[in-house]
Amino acid sequence: MADPASYRPQTGEIPTNPGVYRFRDQHGRVIYVGKAKSLRSRLNSYFANPAGLLPKTHAMVHAAASVEWTVVGSELESLQLEYTWIKEFKPRFNVMFRDDKTYPYLAVTMGEKFPRVQVLRGERRKGTRYFGPYTAGAIRETMDTLLRVFPVRSCSPGVLKRAQASGRPCLLGYIDKCAAPCVGRVTPEEHRALAEDFCAFMGGEATRFINRLEKDMAAAVAELDYEKAARLRDDIIALRKVFERNAVVLSEDTDADIFALHEDELEASVQVFHVRGGRVRGQRGWVVEKVEDSTTPELIEHLLQQVYGDDTESQGRIPREVLVPENPSNHAELVQWLSGMRGAKVDIRVPQRGDKAALMGTVRENAEQALKLHKTRRAGDLTVRSQALQELQEALDLPVALLRIECFDISHVQGTNVVASMVVVEDGLPKKSDYRKFSITGAAATDDTAAMHDVLTRRFRHYLQDKVAQVPKSGEVPKSGEVPKSGEVPTLGEAADAVADADSGLAPAPVPEGKAKFAYPPNLVVVDGGKPQVNAAARALAELGINDVYVVGLAKRLEEVWLPDSDFPVILPRTSQGLYLLQRIRDEAHRFAISFHRQKRGKAMTISALDGVPGLGESKRKALVAHFGSLKKIKAATAVELAEARGIGPALAEAVVRHFNEAPAEEEAAPVINMTTGEILES
Repeated sequence: MADPASYRPQTGEIPTNPGVYRFRDQHGRVIYVGKAKSLRSRLNSYFANPAGLLPKTHAMVHAAASVEWTVVGSELESLQLEYTWIKEFKPRFNVMFRDDKTYPYLAVTMGEKFPRVQVLRGERRKGTRYFGPYTAGAIRETMDTLLRVFPVRSCSPGVLKRAQASGRPCLLGYIDKCAAPCVGRVTPEEHRALAEDFCAFMGGEATRFINRLEKDMAAAVAELDYEKAARLRDDIIALRKVFERNAVVLSEDTDADIFALHEDELEASVQVFHVRGGRVRGQRGWVVEKVEDSTTPELIEHLLQQVYGDDTESQGRIPREVLVPENPSNHAELVQWLSGMRGAKVDIRVPQRGDKAALMGTVRENAEQALKLHKTRRAGDLTVRSQALQELQEALDLPVALLRIECFDISHVQGTNVVASMVVVEDGLPKKSDYRKFSITGAAATDDTAAMHDVLTRRFRHYLQDKVAQVPKSGEVPKSGEVPKSGEVPTLGEAADAVADADSGLAPAPVPEGKAKFAYPPNLVVVDGGKPQVNAAARALAELGINDVYVVGLAKRLEEVWLPDSDFPVILPRTSQGLYLLQRIRDEAHRFAISFHRQKRGKAMTISALDGVPGLGESKRKALVAHFGSLKKIKAATAVELAEARGIGPALAEAVVRHFNEAPAEEEAAPVINMTTGEILES
C-alpha cells in the first residue's frame, strides 16, 4: 500500500475552484472520482490526517498512487462531469453510482392524460420530458419547492385511481401541492397548462415566471392583501433558488472536441474536452515543448495532426465540430484532411459566444492550471533544481557553484517613477526575505543603463558597508523594504576606507544602526536586458573593486544570455533547465518591480502641498481641508485660525504657517486629485 504523503500535492498547487478529482492506482487505473466545491479544501481533507479517515476512504487513499483534478465553472458542472467519469471508468471505490442506475432526472410524463412529475432513472421513455441530472437530495428538494408554484400531479397511478373512485383528493391536494385534477378541481386542459409551465420553467424560462409573480405580488400589495403578497414573495425566492443553468451539458446533438492552450516562451499546456451527445465524455491534457519561433496557429495544426492522425481509429473518433482558440495554419487543407478521414464534413472553428465559448473558457482554465502545476513541480524538484544550476554554471563557464543568484529589473513609464527590483534565489529557490526595492531619481533615472549602474552601485555599497558593520538593531528597517537612496549611506570612498581599515586590523568605521541587509554577496548577478545593461552592471562592480561576482543579462526577445564585453550572446537550448531557471528569476524580478512601480505611481497621484509639514498626518490634513475648504484659505490663515481646526494644536499650527512661509512661490499647488477614484482631495 502506498503512503499518501508520497503523492500528496502541495497545498498551493491545488486551485480553490470547484472541480472533479480522480485518484489513480500504481497501474494508472482510476479508483475513485469525486467532486468538490473547493478542490483545495476537499483534497487536503484526504491527506491532513489519513489515520482519522473512515475505513473505506482510508483504504482508498492508501491504494492510490496519484491524484489529479479538473477545474469546472460551477458545482453543477462538477456534478455532470463526476457522473460522466463514474460511468466511464467505473471506479471500484465509488459505490453510489457504480450499478446500472444513472443519476436521477426530474421527469414530466406529458404523454399521460394528467401529466405527472416524478423522479426517474435509467432509460428514457417516450412522451416524457427530462430535466437534470440531480443528486438524490437536491432533486427531492427541487421537486417539493416547484410543486408549491406549479401544483402538478405527482402521485402514482394507484393513488390516482383511488382518488377518482372515492371523490376525495390525496394529502397533496389538501395542502395545495397538487391541483387535484382527479376530483375535477381543474380541467385536464388547465392541468396540462400547469405541466407546460413547469416544463417551460425547467427549460430555462425562469425570468418570465418570476416577473409574472412579481407583478402579482405588487397587485396584492396594492389591494392590501399582504398574506397573498407574502406567499408570492416566498414563491419568487423559491423559483430563484431552483433555477440554475447547466453550462457543461450542451444540446443533445452536440458532438465536439474543445481544445484550449496556455503557453509561455518554452512550453504550452494543451487541454481537450471530448463532448459527445452534449456531455463531457472525456478529457486529455499534455504539456509540450514548443518549437523555436512556433506560432499558436502552427502549434494547433501540429496538435490536431497528432490527435487525429491514427488512420486505423480516426473514423468514429473525429467529431462534427473541432473548437479551437485560434484557427490553425493551413485551415482549409486541415478541414479537408479531417473530413476525408471521418467520411463526413468536419467544421474547425473558434467559438465566439454562447455555451460553447463558456465551455472553452473552462477548458482554458484547466490548461492554465495544468501548466502552473507542471512548472511548480519542476521548480520544486531537488534533482531538477540541481540540474538547472549545473547546466547554467557549465554553459557560462563559471568556476564557482551558483549558490546565490540575484536578478535586477528596472520599471518605469516613459521615464517617470523609475524603480528597480532585486530578487534572490538560493539553491534554486526564491528567498523572498532578501528581496529589495530601489527608488531611482536624478541623473540615474534618465535611461535604463544609468539606472542599472546606479542600482548595482548602491546594492554593493551596502555589501561593503555590511561587511565591516557590527550586527545592528532591527528597529531601523523601513517597513516597505525600500532601499535608502545613495545619499543616505556612506560614500564609496568611506566604504572602501572601512574595508581597508578592517583588513589592516583597525576598528571598523561607524555605520548607521540597522539590519545588515546585504551581508551575503551573490555568485551571479542577472540583469533584465541585453549588452548595454550587462556592461553597465559590470562597470558598477568594477568601480567598487568587486571581481568575484559574475554578471549576465537575459534579453527578452530571443532569450539570449549576454556576458560583459562580449560581441555575441550565449544561446542556451530552449529545453535547457538552466534557461528555464533564468527565465523564472527574470519574470519574478519583473513582477516585483512592476508591483513597486504601481505602488509608487499611485502615491504620486495623490501628492499634497501639506505633505511636508512635520507632524501633520493624513487625518489632520483632511481635517484642515474640511475646516477651511481649500488649500488657498489654509495658506492665508494665521496660526490662531489654524488651531481652531479639529486636532490642530498651537505647535502644529505654527509648523503649518512656517512650512508655507518657507516654501518657494512656484509651489502654488493645483487641486490634489485621487486619480483612481477621481475624488478632489484638496483645492
